Amino acid sequence: MPRMRVVSLNCSNTEILCALGCAEMLVGVDDHSDFPPDVVAGLPRVGPDLTPDMKRIQALSPDLVLASLTVPGHEKVIANLQQVGLEYLAPEPTALEDVYGDIRTVADALGVPDRAAGLIGGMRDAIPDDPGIGPGNGPSILVQWWPKPVIVPGRLSWVNDLIRAAGAVNPLGGEEVKSRPLENKEIRDIDPEAIVMSWCGVDPRKYREDVIYNNPEWTGVRAIRNRRVYTVPEAYLGRPSPRLTSGCLALRSIAATLRSIA
Repeated sequence: MPRMRVVSLNCSNTEILCALGCAEMLVGVDDHSDFPPDVVAGLPRVGPDLTPDMKRIQALSPDLVLASLTVPGHEKVIANLQQVGLEYLAPEPTALEDVYGDIRTVADALGVPDRAAGLIGGMRDAIPDDPGIGPGNGPSILVQWWPKPVIVPGRLSWVNDLIRAAGAVNPLGGEEVKSRPLENKEIRDIDPEAIVMSWCGVDPRKYREDVIYNNPEWTGVRAIRNRRVYTVPEAYLGRPSPRLTSGCLALRSIAATLRSIA
């Protein structure tokens, strides 16, 4: 029986597929997929996740395209896939439980449903449901998706669950949004105890703490005043994939540091 041919159009799905032990099914990936490096290095690239080349995708004759609806603009990609008649999956997780559900869905579509349970179980072990701290308690950690304008996650983000699992509080955890921009005054009013840089699409080696520390509008904010700006790669927080466990571990370490100095 010939193996399934799959094209992945975003990093998270590429990582899920590989974590399920199905790397041999990949015949093409988007320009941003970078993990696992030994898998993606030799694969054809079909363009950026928001503007993939449909002709390139079709030329790879995929049985399934793994797309996404996590970022505004992805719906255009879905419309194009429908127009050319390609089979696809397009997860839209807004919570950690959704990520687990998407792993099951992908595993089913790839014909390996039995592999999902072990992968999800490992993630659940690494990301506790109960951090041992009551809801609303713990240090406030503001995760920054982008610096200008400042964009941060709200309640409808798996990162909100990761922050809670780390024993901390997401300052926008009460807002029914995936993410939204913040004005300088809002950041002063929120006054987070720590700011985590997790800039989307930027190599962590190029994250610049001085962009935050040198903002004259934020000098009174606790995170700035106490020099509590941290870096967690977007690959560990921004991708709804198994590597969220690394993101949770990083947030737990930050939260533990903040509690120790409270």
